[in-house]
Amino acid sequence: MKNLNELSLLQAREGLLAKSFTASELLEATFKRMDQVEPLISSCITILREKAFSTAAELDKLGPDPAKGLWGIPVTVKDVFLTKGAPTTAGSKILQNYFPGFEATVVTRLKAQGAVIVAKTNLDEFAMGSSTEFSAYKVTRNPWNLERVPGGSSGGAAAGISAMEVAGAFGTDTGGSIRQPAALCGCVGLKPTYGRVSRYGIVAYGSSLDQAGPLARSVKDCGALLAAVAGPDGKDSTSSQIPLEDYLNLSPPDPKKITLALPRELWEGKFDPSVKEVLDSALQKIEEAGIGLKKINMKHLPYSVATYYILAAAEASTNLARYDGVRYGVRDPGDGDLLSLYKSSRTHGFGKETRRRILLGTFALSSGYYDAYYKKAAQVRRLIGEDFNEALGQADFILAPVSSISAWPFGSFTEDPLTQYQLDIMTLPLNLYGGAGLSLPAGLGGDGLPVGIQVTSRPFKEKSLLEMGTLLEEIFPSLPHPPI
Repeated sequence: MKNLNELSLLQAREGLLAKSFTASELLEATFKRMDQVEPLISSCITILREKAFSTAAELDKLGPDPAKGLWGIPVTVKDVFLTKGAPTTAGSKILQNYFPGFEATVVTRLKAQGAVIVAKTNLDEFAMGSSTEFSAYKVTRNPWNLERVPGGSSGGAAAGISAMEVAGAFGTDTGGSIRQPAALCGCVGLKPTYGRVSRYGIVAYGSSLDQAGPLARSVKDCGALLAAVAGPDGKDSTSSQIPLEDYLNLSPPDPKKITLALPRELWEGKFDPSVKEVLDSALQKIEEAGIGLKKINMKHLPYSVATYYILAAAEASTNLARYDGVRYGVRDPGDGDLLSLYKSSRTHGFGKETRRRILLGTFALSSGYYDAYYKKAAQVRRLIGEDFNEALGQADFILAPVSSISAWPFGSFTEDPLTQYQLDIMTLPLNLYGGAGLSLPAGLGGDGLPVGIQVTSRPFKEKSLLEMGTLLEEIFPSLPHPPI
């Protein structure tokens, strides 16, 4: 039998309900594995060991509950989800020792479904980054190669899944922050449609772009996690009232009835040879399975990086204005007057990348530049959305790479932010559109690192997206365990 920590989420659920092992025994296996690998990968900012064992003991006392979809399952949440009674830092010094007085709807719903929250995972500060190198607390390492980044900003969540610490995790995706680390760490990541999962109690980066979603080791596990938290929330005015689908009972579609659109703008760029080899093999396997492939043009995608970084930075500038050393977080008195307090607190509380994006966003919103930058970016965003609608009118799904390179060595782009921003070209267009996207492993490259591929669906079609994912899982090779 597998070690309990190696079970998939649904396998663990089956064993718990059958009383093959208890919630406490599963949790013991989880923390045993965390004790082994956390010194190597540093996926977590805060480990909630005592509270987790207390929760598991309470669950065992009551006995398995089939009505609770995650009964006894250990999960992690990215450290942007507010957790009452536990610190929430958003990876920033400015929120050091911040203990929220309430918790995120995602956290509340996970607990209601019987999940055991074991840790808050590491991230780029305020989710602003693609490598988890911009955390104020630690650097998370990729389980496949400890000298490589795990991706970001949900790098801690992806690394913990890949390293077999837990079977389920929640991150946020503002420009690819679930899908890209999932691809670089060899696991599955789902960005639901904007509004499908409540954003209440999530530390905001870009309010029109942020979306919470699951990471796991299989597509069906992602479906089970989504089922636990999806749905309208009266505390979030942007959450959708569109009825939920059944994300638990998934059946792969008939491959001969499926057509996938391949945007030339994403497939015909420059790729690392090891990545291109895996992607070419994936396309060949898809065609051999009988799935139709259709090359298309999405002519406004080349403008998506510039569009995204204007809009996201502008929203970040507005959202982070509240962190002033008075209402939240670290206070540095400066020279004693109020303006000096604000300036000194924000200078010492925010990291370099966060300050860069605040300044960029403030400039784009400033008098005399608003029309030239923010307004123009909003107009281009609409055109990108029209490209998606047109593409999904010609095919069932859009298929694209997740990253043109595999996990890169630490420090490769920390002094070259524009190049790192360009790496997001594959993922951030979907956030501008607002639809749903699923990243899953397509294989290992010649460098021994995972390569991911992503499928995009129409908004609120997560069930069909997950079902397409189960079909691709059957087509693509299974990955071995990472070497740690």
